[in-house]
Amino acid sequence: MRHILTLNPSKARAAAHRAMALAALHADSSLSVRLRRFNRHMAITRTLESQEVAQ
Repeated sequence: MRHILTLNPSKARAAAHRAMALAALHADSSLSVRLRRFNRHMAITRTLESQEVAQ
């Protein structure tokens, strides 16, 4: 599966941002900071995935 991600950089970036979003939820920070980081990374993920579908 890893070779598929390297063929599409947008898909790889979306997966990376999804992983960062999940990591943000488990970080040792306040709830508001964790939620803000999670939402920011998921917004980027959704943008990248919508661009991928449009292509």
